[in-house]
Amino acid sequence: QAQLVESGGGSVQPGGSLRLSCTCVDLSGGANCVAWFRQFAGKEREGVAQIYSLGHTTHYADSVKGRFTISADNAKNTVYLQMNNLQPEDTAVYYCASVATLCQLVVFYSDEYTDWGQGTQVTVSS
Repeated sequence: QAQLVESGGGSVQPGGSLRLSCTCVDLSGGANCVAWFRQFAGKEREGVAQIYSLGHTTHYADSVKGRFTISADNAKNTVYLQMNNLQPEDTAVYYCASVATLCQLVVFYSDEYTDWGQGTQVTVSS
């Protein structure tokens, strides 16, 4: 079971931006779906965005469409989540996860993802 490593979390004012990074599996070595999830205090994890390592097809939760962008640099084995116009309701612990399959087979079912990072806190407040 591979360990993913997230970075880039922190505190920001409403309307601000952050970019999260996830150093992960060998993106060029095979088909991997990499996703960002977030977990609000006392709630289940919810999917935010996912990207397929081959072709970089992406998919977003409705709550972040137009504000968040997921991208990948296969050469660096890194997946990014650019978060713009952050709002207090985006405050959560953000996790990176991956699984060696097509993204459309797992969508945002967290139990289907085999590898997870430790999480990084994102706090949006004035």
